[in-house]
Amino acid sequence: MVLSENFLWGGATAANQAEGGVLEGGRGWSNVDLLPIGKDRATISSGEIEHLEWDDNHFYPAKEAIDMYHHYKDDIKLFAELGFKVYRISISWTRIFPNRDDEMPNQAGLDFYRDIFEELKNMVLNLL
Repeated sequence: MVLSENFLWGGATAANQAEGGVLEGGRGWSNVDLLPIGKDRATISSGEIEHLEWDDNHFYPAKEAIDMYHHYKDDIKLFAELGFKVYRISISWTRIFPNRDDEMPNQAGLDFYRDIFEELKNMVLNLL
């Protein structure tokens, strides 16, 4: 099978799997931040166990994730090196509205995503 010369290779990230930086830059909690890996995952996820903060007995994958929050420029550079031309990103809404009922969005959260989009724009311009 031969792909068209115009075929667009790309990738995607989910905020909870990529960002990390939980509670940094004004970001608030989301339910996935408190969902650990291990034997308690199902009972915490179903609400059978109330689990409202991190503890030392569990590992929380979303807490650091791949730390895109601190390394997005390097991550975007890797995307370009892989030849990706498209990128689907999800947004952590608790970075924009940390308390879920905020009247105004969290400026640091907006700045974070603006910086990512600017970096992506620069990557595209460098590919042209």
